[in-house]
Amino acid sequence: MSALADFLSAHASVICVTLTRVRGSSPRNEGTQMFVAPHALCGTIGGGQLEHMAIERARAMLTDGALNAAMDVPLGPEIGQCCGGRVELSLVRMRQGDRRAALKQTQQAQAALPSVYVMGAGHVGRALADQLQHLPVNCVLVDTRPEELAQCRADVDMRFSMIPEVEIATAPSGSAFVVLTHDHGLDFLLTSAALERGDAAYVGMIGSATKRVKFRNWLRDHCDGQSIEHLNCPIGASGSRDKRPSVIAAFVVAEVMAELTSETAATAPLGENEAPGGGAQSDRAGRTA
Repeated sequence: MSALADFLSAHASVICVTLTRVRGSSPRNEGTQMFVAPHALCGTIGGGQLEHMAIERARAMLTDGALNAAMDVPLGPEIGQCCGGRVELSLVRMRQGDRRAALKQTQQAQAALPSVYVMGAGHVGRALADQLQHLPVNCVLVDTRPEELAQCRADVDMRFSMIPEVEIATAPSGSAFVVLTHDHGLDFLLTSAALERGDAAYVGMIGSATKRVKFRNWLRDHCDGQSIEHLNCPIGASGSRDKRPSVIAAFVVAEVMAELTSETAATAPLGENEAPGGGAQSDRAGRTA
């Protein structure tokens, strides 16, 4: 059950706050929703004084029985915010039909989230899953070793597969792939399969600049010189020498999310995850030799 489903089932009276119009700069974009109960919240419209004002208005509606209201708020010094834009809000007391519609929208938003395939459930793979479970993506952790998958405690899709390249071949268009298995040969095979798709939002392989060169040579000998132009290897371009799995994962997650969100707004309806190597690291082919 989603966070919103849990919230709605726990509260009989809820106001849905929606950003209906945004002019200029704003903490969130049009369509963003927040759900307000007498003593609880689900989601956010960006925080700050704007959100505080909206919550106060919504709770006043819950007290006085109002069915709907509207707000037109300039995001300037007069309310203690410096975005400089202006937003319009719709506040609606949710009926049963509104609740069903909100849940359906949430389910559709969840289904439309991009997928991130973490190919390898070792220390870094599990650290990636730990962080990706909190982001608006569908994380899929794949490994040929059930004992490694069993060590993952993250709320992600875990798949045991003796032929992991099948998971890559059948992944949705626009998926991201992070390859970090226990075997360099398998890394090469899976990375080649991800690049061959031609529709991946991100393809990354853990390793060093030396491993990148070896992979390029392997492609030349085994894959008719397949291009590595769109390969991220090494992954997590940070310049950090810290090799702890959680630190490596943090830089890789930032790199993946930058690619996945580069052409999309960070609005989206409330989703399931939102409350209503070695060597120098580089991010793109050609930036290290």
